[in-house]
Amino acid sequence: MSLRQRLADLYAYRELLRQLVLRDLKARYKNSALGFLWSLLNPLGTMLVFGVVFTVLLTDYSKAYYPVYLLSALLPWNFLVGGLTSGTASVLSNTPLVRKVYFPREVLPISTVLAHLVNFLLALIPLFLMMLVLGLPFTRWIILYLPLVILAQVAFVAGLALLLSAVNVFYRDTQMILEVLTLAWFFLTPIFWPIELIRDRVVTVLGMDFNAYVWLNRLNPMASLAAAYRDILYSGSPVGLDFFARTAVTCVAVLVVGYWVFTRLSPRFGEEL
Repeated sequence: MSLRQRLADLYAYRELLRQLVLRDLKARYKNSALGFLWSLLNPLGTMLVFGVVFTVLLTDYSKAYYPVYLLSALLPWNFLVGGLTSGTASVLSNTPLVRKVYFPREVLPISTVLAHLVNFLLALIPLFLMMLVLGLPFTRWIILYLPLVILAQVAFVAGLALLLSAVNVFYRDTQMILEVLTLAWFFLTPIFWPIELIRDRVVTVLGMDFNAYVWLNRLNPMASLAAAYRDILYSGSPVGLDFFARTAVTCVAVLVVGYWVFTRLSPRFGEEL
């Protein structure tokens, strides 16, 4: 089946995609007294913990308006981890559906990513409220650039979810490895610490010197995305077009590779499951 046919098939099953997104959202908050309010309370609780640590205990690393500084990168990170964790398990957790019913299998990881996108958008509400409380202005860059950065991250997360969900069908320890890697990835991404700390730091590897700041942004797309979110939400400034263009190309490339791997492996899902 050609790429065009697969995309047309995916579009034809858009109602299934919508229903799966709703199912994931309902399952997340089932039997919860506060329901969707947890999407607002979770980031506030995390912000409170980090805020105490970095504004009271580690004041040398603190930034002005630290709650906004933290949430502007932490919320996208939570979207990434949630989308990858649920997306990686999406095919295996729907084994009976995959065995019995025909539909584009890519609907499963994509629906989980979109469900976490909804949670991410809801979690932006307390961030905007915090900006109002602290007196940070809403600049036009929020309207112009924020949707583009979000779209780039959706492509990045969806690409990884497609790739990992397909691999997880054949290698069931993929989820375990993902947990370890995301923990290391978290500390390598400037979320609670300012990236300016390593701007002039040089690391020697195999006798060659590398600028840690430059290579962190090149090899870690989440570092670039976090910087883009912070430029818009915290600094109130536009994202550099050349910088964002490179990040967007990387995100689209991850989506293309992830989708290609998924389409190559999906015909074998039935026999493996």
